[in-house]
Amino acid sequence: MPDRETVLAALGAVIDPKSGQGLVAAGLVQGLVVADDRAGFALEVSSSDAALYAPVRDAAEAALKALPGMTRVAVVLTAETVAAAPRRASLSPQAVDQGRPKAPVATARPAHVRRVLAVASGKGGVGKSTVAVNLAAALSARGLSVGLLDADVYGPSLPTMLGMSGKPEYRDAMMEPHVVHGLKAMSVGLLTRADDAMIWRGPMASQALTQMLIQTRWGTEAQPLDILVVDLPPGTGDVQLTLVQKTPLDGAVIVSTPQEVALADARRAHTLFQKVGTPTLGLIENMSGPIFGRGGAEAEARRLGVPYLGDLPLDAALREGGDAGVPVVVSDPGGDIAGRFAGFAARLTEALGL
Repeated sequence: MPDRETVLAALGAVIDPKSGQGLVAAGLVQGLVVADDRAGFALEVSSSDAALYAPVRDAAEAALKALPGMTRVAVVLTAETVAAAPRRASLSPQAVDQGRPKAPVATARPAHVRRVLAVASGKGGVGKSTVAVNLAAALSARGLSVGLLDADVYGPSLPTMLGMSGKPEYRDAMMEPHVVHGLKAMSVGLLTRADDAMIWRGPMASQALTQMLIQTRWGTEAQPLDILVVDLPPGTGDVQLTLVQKTPLDGAVIVSTPQEVALADARRAHTLFQKVGTPTLGLIENMSGPIFGRGGAEAEARRLGVPYLGDLPLDAALREGGDAGVPVVVSDPGGDIAGRFAGFAARLTEALGL
């Protein structure tokens, strides 16, 4: 298989139209990942140069595909807008709220998608992705057409949890999502191995999310997607802001463990959604039981005035399902855990009008 030096040499032969240098020498190869038979990187340019560099991206992909043994290639063209900071006098009263800009306004829903549901946590390690995967499977079990977008570009887990691999196919300039366990799924992790790191700055990560969100064929006019479940990364940073800028969110589910340290971050996630006008449709308490305690999320839901969807015990089946690539809702549909997710899905379906 091609090694990193071979890949860099191939990219060095692709010429930057502005500097006349190879892409590597010009500093345009960002976040390069080389893994077995696959390679990918971000080609970061200014927004005004996006059209100029589209053929360069195609040439870079062709150069990598020409390497012996290279079967999966992805070059993400990221266009970063660099704008001068506005002078204070130029800000209108409508654009300022106590000296700060107002929340971003969403632009457009992905084509042929009826509802978009975010699954957030605020804090990492609370089982948010496990909940997102099983919740999507429970919604699908109700007869809905469901998509699942892995928005955690730095720590993608959907390929492992759904047992999928391989670069998405392109058709008519759109990516075709993988279809597994009845779900349409997309993740940047389909490009990399599980132990690879995506060393991307904020704008690059945001651009990758935008492409997966908008340029994936989630549905068609004849068969629209009923609901797109978005598994957000922890926190309230670039990726979260990009999502709310790019698409209207119909609701959010926040996952927390019972401890105060996790609940504090859950409050921050709820505050983010409040600021952008997205309703929090419920809190889920994960890992509930004697080890981490129980009841913390339910009490927090009362304080915040949002629905409490229920709890999930610390259960080995949930972990095993994620490791095996088969969600427990799929592998044991009659079990207790699947029943709890079925209850969550029923309440969310009603709240979303599906």
